[in-house]
Amino acid sequence: MTSGKIIKVSGPLIVAEGMAHANMFDVVRVGEDKLIGEIIEMRGDRASIQVYEETAGVKFGDEVITTGAPLSVELAPGLIENIYDGIQRPLEKIREIAGSNINRGIDVKSVDRDRVWDFAPSKKVGDKVTSGDILGTVPETVIVEHRVMVPHGISGEIVEISEGSFRVEDTICKIKKENGETVSVSMLQKWPVRVGRPYKEKMPPDVPMITGQRVIDTMFPIAKGGAAAVPGPFGSGKTVVQHQLAKWSDVDIVVYIGCGERGNEMTDVLREFPELLDPKTGESLMKRTVLIANTSDMPVAAREASIYTGITIAEYYRDMGYDVAVIADSTSRWAEALREMSGRLEEMPGEEGYPAYLASRLAQFYERAGRIYAVCGEERRGSLTAIGAVSPPGGDISEPVSQATLRIVKVFWGLDSSLAYRRHFPAINWLNSYSLYLDRLSGWFDENVTREFIKNRSEAMNLLQLEAELQEIVRLVGIDALSAEDRVTLETAQIIREDFLQQNAFSDTDSYTPLTKQARLMNLILKYYELSKNAVAAGAALGNIFAISAREKLGRAKDVSNETFNTAYDEIEELMEKEMNALVTKEVQ
Repeated sequence: MTSGKIIKVSGPLIVAEGMAHANMFDVVRVGEDKLIGEIIEMRGDRASIQVYEETAGVKFGDEVITTGAPLSVELAPGLIENIYDGIQRPLEKIREIAGSNINRGIDVKSVDRDRVWDFAPSKKVGDKVTSGDILGTVPETVIVEHRVMVPHGISGEIVEISEGSFRVEDTICKIKKENGETVSVSMLQKWPVRVGRPYKEKMPPDVPMITGQRVIDTMFPIAKGGAAAVPGPFGSGKTVVQHQLAKWSDVDIVVYIGCGERGNEMTDVLREFPELLDPKTGESLMKRTVLIANTSDMPVAAREASIYTGITIAEYYRDMGYDVAVIADSTSRWAEALREMSGRLEEMPGEEGYPAYLASRLAQFYERAGRIYAVCGEERRGSLTAIGAVSPPGGDISEPVSQATLRIVKVFWGLDSSLAYRRHFPAINWLNSYSLYLDRLSGWFDENVTREFIKNRSEAMNLLQLEAELQEIVRLVGIDALSAEDRVTLETAQIIREDFLQQNAFSDTDSYTPLTKQARLMNLILKYYELSKNAVAAGAALGNIFAISAREKLGRAKDVSNETFNTAYDEIEELMEKEMNALVTKEVQ
């Protein structure tokens, strides 16, 4: 261990001299309270350290001791259902020890060392294993089976493996390496957070992550292993969109990172998730969720670590063969922490004071997403999908964090304050949002939903774009200047907006819409459009077309329960055809 003396204290930044033998990104203990910090810059024997705790009371001459190891997370059974701070300290455990406030210098193990887990081996003595192979399983929760893997860098022959109840530090297996050395393996591993876990091969992102949110799944889908950004101004519903994604996405594990956002938003997550049921299993959502809470009142430097902590935990479960979603709320607060530390380091500022390396740091985070073949002796697939909220000041997405993010991600769900003020939620603006995964995903939709799905989606988007152009004319000369066919276009676009894109996150029936229901609902809307155009061509009055009873039933179709929707679909379709045909017949006669 190397020790040095503090020569400068500037908020969360501390400079110590006598640290020549320390390394970049070493974890250090600062001052009498042994505060946790990390070396972020070395100049000769001087180390600049970002401290992840409040530095009040730290003074000139205090000792700094390096641990000689980088900032790492503990990976073992017990991560799921847990709530951590930005450097993986369990908040529930801290509350038991120190009460509702986190004491400085408190040292709590990330994973419970005393809890006993039932380990069932899937390998036997004499088996050859390599890094990443699954030695056995542990029932971590009723939903998640924890797959205990051979640690990275170890391969050889199993000479001993045990079945039974063990703590995470107990030896469950012994492996004899090729050089004759025998290594003891426990269920506990450590991994440095700034180093991405290795994989064998990345696969093309050609399977969608189904979220149950119509504007996302139908209009702007994201692939499993993809990266998406949700930028939007204050009050536009970013947090609710992310909560919906965490609740309903068809992934096995969710890692939710509350990075620098308000504490009450994290409180909503902590209150809601235990009560909400996973639609696939009927169990509490917490049974598949890891929460990392680093709210705006917590030390600013820990925001930077929280992003890496979350994605490293996600990669661990990805390597087990699970589909994992990382939801970061928000990367803007993380970038602000980078800006503050960069300013205290007296680095040359880039645009709007952000460091010049902002874009590369964002890329390092998002590029850890992907669908992969895991490093192991067998074929095992997993995926990690990264979704980051961006909170641009005043909703101006021309600012550096938004622009750097957009250059990296392939899905942009742009939230619009004007839609939010009109109570249209999710307030995702359909005219400036996009998904670059559509071409890759079209084959999956053709095969698993309907061959008309992508075609219908394109037609609906064309109608919405045409509506925007027609609205310009209406604002200039009034609606009476439009032809009857254009009036039908406006009416259909309104139906798409209000009865398809708009969705109530707090309604039992509307909060989640299966993909088949989304496809059929869009089919009904476009059928109404075609029948209306035919009726107009036959001379039917617009007032009569818009007043048919099937139109009202169509508007309420999204609120029909998922179980009874197919019956309702057939009834509405039949009634629509009957009423439209009656109008056409009447005009022809």
